[in-house]
Amino acid sequence: MKAELIDSMGSDLTVVNAARVSFAKMKEVMDLKDERLIKYLAKHKHWTPFSHVMLQFRITAPIFVARQWYRHTVGFARNEESRRYIRDEPSVFYPDAWRSAPEGSIKQGSGEQHESSHAWKVQYNFYTNQCLRLYNNMIRENVAPEQARMVLPQGVQTSWVETASLYAYARLCNERMQEDAQKEIRDLAKEVHEVCTQIAPVSWEALTNV
Repeated sequence: MKAELIDSMGSDLTVVNAARVSFAKMKEVMDLKDERLIKYLAKHKHWTPFSHVMLQFRITAPIFVARQWYRHTVGFARNEESRRYIRDEPSVFYPDAWRSAPEGSIKQGSGEQHESSHAWKVQYNFYTNQCLRLYNNMIRENVAPEQARMVLPQGVQTSWVETASLYAYARLCNERMQEDAQKEIRDLAKEVHEVCTQIAPVSWEALTNV
């Protein structure tokens, strides 16, 4: 999994100038007063100034993570690769370990490493490779890619280009970096978090609670 920054527009100063335009003011250099303004805007949920900072990523993740990620729709534009057209062999996500189900009545999440983690890892690798072999045979025998893709497991990786505002990514990361989020999507959100910290550090700190 990875989140690669393609492009970005704006910075903390962009947020400040968007907020101050109401008073017909524009600044070229940030100062402490501006940092306090950013914190005030975040605290009181004045979100529009933060939406003038934009980021574009190319993200690669297994399908089961991508579908969770896609639940965040407001403020996002996405274009994903399609196996209707792609014939190359897919890449697959192989977890380092398999985790046990959570204790008690909790229906989601996971616990510590499963006592049979290695055995499940062997099984996963075997059956995933079987699916890939079947897929490749179908493609080689000229089965339509849009049908051949049906045999691929959710561990297959997909890639997409995604553009959103700093504020939209803050909403996503605030939810997906929590301890009760699935580890795999949490790891991906942390990659986005690291990039956003560099683009607009003051704004990002003010917007995030993780």
